[in-house]
Amino acid sequence: MARIVVVDLGMGNLRSVERAITRAAEDRGVASEVVRSGRAEDVLGADKIVVPGQGAFRDCATALAGELGEALREAIRRGKPYLGICLGLQALFASSEEAPGAAGLGVFRGAVRRLDPGAGAGAVKIPHIGWNRLEMTRTPEGALGAWGAEAPHVYFVHSYHAVPEDPSIVVATVTHGPNVVTAAVARDNVTAVQFHPEKSQGAGLVLLGAFVAA
Repeated sequence: MARIVVVDLGMGNLRSVERAITRAAEDRGVASEVVRSGRAEDVLGADKIVVPGQGAFRDCATALAGELGEALREAIRRGKPYLGICLGLQALFASSEEAPGAAGLGVFRGAVRRLDPGAGAGAVKIPHIGWNRLEMTRTPEGALGAWGAEAPHVYFVHSYHAVPEDPSIVVATVTHGPNVVTAAVARDNVTAVQFHPEKSQGAGLVLLGAFVAA
């Protein structure tokens, strides 16, 4: 039985993520135990890790400043499958314009930037809220390849997005006004998405199911 730890950073509606993972596992016939925890020892003892989050980058950085952050880095180094959702993607980078001086995990080089509302007829609302169809930038592998050839529509709620130094880790983007939004990144055992699978209906369950079944 796979032990899946949903990491509690003290922000966001983790219950909806837990429910979605549990349902996705049941749909795929995967025996799993889904546990919510903010303890380092549970992260290191997990078979798979899901890091969701909605809220401020500084609060996230504070939660990751001690043993929990070190446990996540160590788990990633050991090759444990990691799925980041929204702030769980942004936390993989070293810094964010939202919170100067606050440190993320630094797993990927790059920074988190504020979305540009644009001007004139092309202006858009920030935060970016709603459904967008993913635009794949390379052939997706792992859980991100579960949709096959048809890129899905998924649900976003955010004002910031990651800008990696290494563009090869970007798997999918979406366009919002003048912004080419980093929607999904992946490298080795780390997968992370800016959108919310737990709010993306069937497409989200497909992604979560593929992650827990891999």
